[in-house]
Amino acid sequence: MKIVQIQFSPWDKKYNFDSTNYFLEINDTVIVETEMGLELGVVVGFKEIDKAKLEQHPEIKPIIRKASIVDLKKIPDKKQKKKDLEYCKKVVSKYELLMKLVDVNYSFDGSRLTFAFIADGRIDFRELVKELTRYFNRTIRLQQIGIRDEAKIIGDFGHCGRQLCCKRFLNEFTSITSEMAELQQCTHRGSERISGVCGRLMCCLAYEEEGYKNLCNCLPLINSEVKVENKKGKVVKYHALKQTVDVLLYGGKEEGGGIVEVEIEKLKKVE
Repeated sequence: MKIVQIQFSPWDKKYNFDSTNYFLEINDTVIVETEMGLELGVVVGFKEIDKAKLEQHPEIKPIIRKASIVDLKKIPDKKQKKKDLEYCKKVVSKYELLMKLVDVNYSFDGSRLTFAFIADGRIDFRELVKELTRYFNRTIRLQQIGIRDEAKIIGDFGHCGRQLCCKRFLNEFTSITSEMAELQQCTHRGSERISGVCGRLMCCLAYEEEGYKNLCNCLPLINSEVKVENKKGKVVKYHALKQTVDVLLYGGKEEGGGIVEVEIEKLKKVE
């Protein structure tokens, strides 16, 4: 059975719905029923679930309908969104709260506003919520998101000159580790060169990880002993893309010792 994945805002998680009665494509807008009532969401993905296992997912509800032009007009436009965010920012400044507002999302029925923000720690925003509730006369929710979510919402251009991947096509963030940067031998470039506009390690480090692993599997281990033209030495560094290694040859300069870069095809193992 084909399940459609819906997002109600760019920083929200994905929810599963039954798309049996509709032909849907990525970026289609639909009306679905949630615990909080009818909501307008965007199709961000699909996945298959075995019908036999469907009973294990009673929370999967059917899509009500595709969103019409009338439905879309019920959601406030960018101008209204900017106005509401500006007001909220003024109230945040009034209470001197250490938080940065990023986005606002409106429920389909107009009864609820959800403000997304980033902050380094926990924020006591009880007074903020009270004042916003009085002003908007609607239910107010505040949701803390990550700094990578902010980059996805705002959008920008990366070091490559293209629009950020998280803005263009990444629906989920994967864990980007320093080991990925070390494997690809780019840590020497400095944190600024391998970090995105969000300040975190660039997501594209994950794209070529598998390729680098395959290249590195062909290389001898660091500190392993090898022979280069009948001279013994040990591997001190590797160059994955060039498929070469730096070998420290034993002996002094007079004996031909020192570090040399050698293609792996010219290496011999020490028996």
